[in-house]
Order: sequence, then C-alpha cells, then structure tokens
Amino acid sequence: MFVAQQTSSQTSIPVEAEPLHKVLFQNESVIILKLTLPPGQRTQFHTHTHDRVAIDLSSAEITQQKINEPEGPATPTKPGNFSALTLSDASYTHRVHNVGKTPYEVLDIELLQRPENPSAALAATVAAENPSARIYNWVLPPGVTAPMHAHGPLTASAPAIFASWTPKSLTTSAI
Repeated sequence: MFVAQQTSSQTSIPVEAEPLHKVLFQNESVIILKLTLPPGQRTQFHTHTHDRVAIDLSSAEITQQKINEPEGPATPTKPGNFSALTLSDASYTHRVHNVGKTPYEVLDIELLQRPENPSAALAATVAAENPSARIYNWVLPPGVTAPMHAHGPLTASAPAIFASWTPKSLTTSAI
C-alpha cells in the first residue's frame, strides 16, 4: 500500500488584496472593505495589520481559522452585530469559511492610525471600543431621527467614520 502525505504551505496576503474583500473607501486614516462570501466558500488566508471594527450585514454561519491552526467552531452572524478588534501583535492572519446556506457579508473598517489622544467626549453610551475606535449603536425605527449629539472636534489625528445600514442599503462616510 502506498500512502501519500499531503503537505501544504500556508501563505497569506494583505486583507486589501484578498479577492473577496472589496475596498469601498480608502484614505490615510482608514480602509473600508466589504466581504461577500458565498455559501461553502473560504477566503484566502489574509493578514490584518491594524485595529479594526467589523459589522455583520447578513445572517450566516461561519468558521474562522488562524494560520497554522485548526478551523474553529461554527458561529452564527446577524445583521447589525459588531465588534471592535484590537491588534495585540504586529498582525492577525486568518481565513473565513461560510459553512451556512446564505451569503456572509461583513463590513471591515481597518483603522490605519491609533489616535494619540482619543476623545473624552461621548455622544451616547459606548457599545464597543478599542484604542482606535469607539462604536455607538443607535437602532432607529423608520421615520425616527437620532437624538441631538456632538462628535467633538474632528481632526486629522481624530477622524470619524459614519456607517448607516438598513436591509436595503449601506452608507459610509469618513471625515
């Protein structure tokens, strides 16, 4: 009997070069990417090199796999779920596998610079935060407007990104 041993050399590419991650916006402070991953598909191993915010845009079931490690357990996603991820090492390399029956969509906001002095001003209750970003989560019924609030001074060292999501549209802007 002949048994062949399979070996694989796992390599990685920058997240903005991963074919399924589409760059929606980029400047000196931020890269905003959208991943659309069809059922059964995997991204290539890709590397994140900055703190980031992720916002799920669809209901799906995914696994994640860090490079040179086994694939993790399946986790459900839900539109509007978000996370503020802090890069603790120089980089984070992984791939995503859609193990569900519907496309997985996520907005990935890569924050290219950590602010020297994060703003102390709060616009509302902070839903999530990392050294580079603060997330507020306002869920507004149709026809309702957000309460009056301030964002503090917006400068090159403390830019702002606004993302508005409905089931029919996604709007992002950066200042």
